[in-house]
Amino acid sequence: MHRELAGRLIDPHTMARLTALADLDPALVLDDFTTPEARAALADAEVIVSSWGCPPIDEEVLAAAPRLSAVIHAAGSVKHHVTDACWRHGLKVTSAAWANALPVAEYTVAVVLLANKRLLPIREEYRRRRAPHDWQLAYGAAGNYRRTVGIVGASRIGRRVMELLRPHDLDLLLHDPYVDPAEAARLGARAVEMDELCAASDVVSVHAPELPATRHLIDGRRLALMRDGATLVNTSRGSLVDQEALVREAASGRLDAVIDVTEPEVLPADSPLYELPNVFLTPHVAGSLGGELHRMAAAAADELARYTAGHPFAHPVLAEDGHRTA
Repeated sequence: MHRELAGRLIDPHTMARLTALADLDPALVLDDFTTPEARAALADAEVIVSSWGCPPIDEEVLAAAPRLSAVIHAAGSVKHHVTDACWRHGLKVTSAAWANALPVAEYTVAVVLLANKRLLPIREEYRRRRAPHDWQLAYGAAGNYRRTVGIVGASRIGRRVMELLRPHDLDLLLHDPYVDPAEAARLGARAVEMDELCAASDVVSVHAPELPATRHLIDGRRLALMRDGATLVNTSRGSLVDQEALVREAASGRLDAVIDVTEPEVLPADSPLYELPNVFLTPHVAGSLGGELHRMAAAAADELARYTAGHPFAHPVLAEDGHRTA
């Protein structure tokens, strides 16, 4: 993992648990598996506890780690470091993606409810007027009662978002090619095709994985299908949305947007998305931030406890799920 991350990720209580469970050196944090220090550690390692910034665990690394049997990832996606070689060698893999999904879902639900309340346009108009105004007349269609929210992808995050939105008086639509109508109904939503979801929703929230098939899933044509005044929320990956088309729609004032992920990850300084008053832009912070990092470290400690006790992981990652996960 990134060397500077360990101190922020692992709180003292969790570090004490990890060192009690296994022969783990708290000072040993690797971001390069080719150094002599890394090779010495790999020679005896049974488990790699990884997080963001972990180098790929490829055939060369596995050759240097003959005892390695498991990877416990204290973060979300394992695609950047768990290679096909890991699966060929039969490594057991687990991820704290479920723990990282919780704050993303909380962020999403907060902005969905505020979007339906028309927070961005009301804020701008109030800033401009600075005087009494009939807000009920001007925003008579605002609010969350019986509004329609479209969820793109029944991922961990998408499912948690639907769970958190269920107590509100909202109609939920879901598009996911792996979810049939009966399962969608159990999740509290109605399964629809993508175009119908875009056309019928007051808020469209994107939770599909980043795959070749999902690049620009929300393209210019589908943005054009969205209702005037609708809001697009993207906390998944920037590549899922045609960003140039979104800029055009937002600049016209027709659509609002809440964007936590972009392409590139940090936008150029002259990007209109920084300045548009109907765009709420954040720097990929919907996931675990600050103290929320400790939840993922605690999840890793729980999985290490299961491993040392000879129990299967509670949250395994399977090779066959790679085509449909982030």
